Amino acid sequence: MTFEQHAQSFGAAADAYEHGRPGYPDEVAAGLVPDGARLVVDVGAGTGKFTRTLVGRAAEVVAVEPDRAMRERLTAVLPGVRALDGTGEAIPLPDGSADAVTFAQAWHWVDPARGSVEVARVLRPGGVLGLVWNVRDETRPWSQRLGALMRQPESRVMDYGAPVVGAPFDDGEYERFHWVHEQERSAFLDMVASRSYVIVRPPAERTALLDAVQRLLDVDPDTAGRDTVPVEYTTHVHRYVRP
Repeated sequence: MTFEQHAQSFGAAADAYEHGRPGYPDEVAAGLVPDGARLVVDVGAGTGKFTRTLVGRAAEVVAVEPDRAMRERLTAVLPGVRALDGTGEAIPLPDGSADAVTFAQAWHWVDPARGSVEVARVLRPGGVLGLVWNVRDETRPWSQRLGALMRQPESRVMDYGAPVVGAPFDDGEYERFHWVHEQERSAFLDMVASRSYVIVRPPAERTALLDAVQRLLDVDPDTAGRDTVPVEYTTHVHRYVRP
């Protein structure tokens, strides 16, 4: 499967994405949105998992998402948010109109040089570019076994502590937040099912993987007999200011 096929796969699992993907700690949005912000833009917004933490922190929040099914799901969840068709390289908003532009679980799908230029165009001087990732903590034995099951050759691998950005952004600030997301089993399985490298697998392979994850939950000492699954996350946050 190509990079583009992975990037464009999420609409096929919009419901699983909304049900299974975690939200974000409130401190993340609080640290990215400047005081008195008029417009904040969440790019690659998906079903609005991060967008909803931005609502109320600016006079207007706009979501930009290229996949129609994901936009429709976002609008159903957040009817007060304007959802536009666009990408990190083509944000459908005027020059200098935004106080902050955020990418949550999305910057790795963007060409960093072109995306940085486009974000700089949309931001006012002094505006903020925020890059955010939730990453499962695999330090516990059960989560290591889960990672071994889920990992595929085409899985995206990157250093979330040092993303690539282009001019005019440099010398950003970096924070990490450690937290636990307690999920019902069905939501946890939807989290697995919503990964791009799972979505694009042939149906039989996808079913076999989800069955293997279910068996792990049934037998692992940390999860056996539990109705919920404690998933540890580290949220990586990068903040850049447009000169």
